[in-house]
Amino acid sequence: SNSKIFLTTREREVLNMLSQGSSSRDISAQLYISSNTVEYHRKQLLRKTASRNVAHLISNAYKLRLLRVDD
Repeated sequence: SNSKIFLTTREREVLNMLSQGSSSRDISAQLYISSNTVEYHRKQLLRKTASRNVAHLISNAYKLRLLRVDD
């Protein structure tokens, strides 16, 4: 059912880090991107998964099989 949802490699990296509890600052530092860029990816993820916030994003990502329990 996630065939309609295309995530870029970077969006997948950000999603995985968010799912592990990383802050925007952590993500920015680890991926060598600005905090504005992290914010952009976060907003894209929320939009693509029709999520209200990061908690909803993670929940939806599991339902959509964008994240797996063993990742």
